[in-house]
Amino acid sequence: MAQMRRAGERQRRERQRLESLVAVERARRAEGYVRIAGVDEAGVGPLAGPVVAAAVILPGAAVLPGLNDSKTLLPEERDRLYESILASGARIGIGLADVAEIDRVNILQATRLAWRRAVTQLAPRPDFLLIDGRYRADFDLPQMAIVAGDAQCASIAAASIVAKVTRDRVMRDLDVRYPEFGFALHKGYATPAHLAAIRRYGFSPVHRRSFLPMRVFQQELFAALA
Repeated sequence: MAQMRRAGERQRRERQRLESLVAVERARRAEGYVRIAGVDEAGVGPLAGPVVAAAVILPGAAVLPGLNDSKTLLPEERDRLYESILASGARIGIGLADVAEIDRVNILQATRLAWRRAVTQLAPRPDFLLIDGRYRADFDLPQMAIVAGDAQCASIAAASIVAKVTRDRVMRDLDVRYPEFGFALHKGYATPAHLAAIRRYGFSPVHRRSFLPMRVFQQELFAALA
């Protein structure tokens, strides 16, 4: 009996959490907005690979049990929710900014570029954007930036999952091309194994030279070769 009560309480809390996730979208719809896109990205911090953004318009009636910030989910949970998002009839746009663009314009501007490319993929065009973080997108559209929005807003949470799953797949593809770096395991982040591989093999074409650790390693390599 106690176990059943605990299970019932967990289900009640999950229903409340899912209900709170759609509060922002519900408020915007009450203002007359219909096509509300959540926007988020994956891959801001790694030393290698692109930054990937997703823009997602969820159907108003979509119910996605377990939907949450992608960072809180296990890989298998992200994969399951990714498929659920696709099956829900959501409209999805994906945009990438590659390593050359990151190095040329910096990671913030490359992220904004990836946002723009993701939103541009949506048809028809959204009439309101909900963006994870502190910065607005350079779009002439009504929008709201929400710090930690991927944990507070359903469409942003969905975008965070789509962006993360997409980028992880990109990094697994890069692992096939550059197996010595182990991209499939660490996805380009600065793990000890990744840093050791950089010291051993140098940089691949998909490493971000503009990131400070890259410059430090370059100095070490140049000193070793001198």
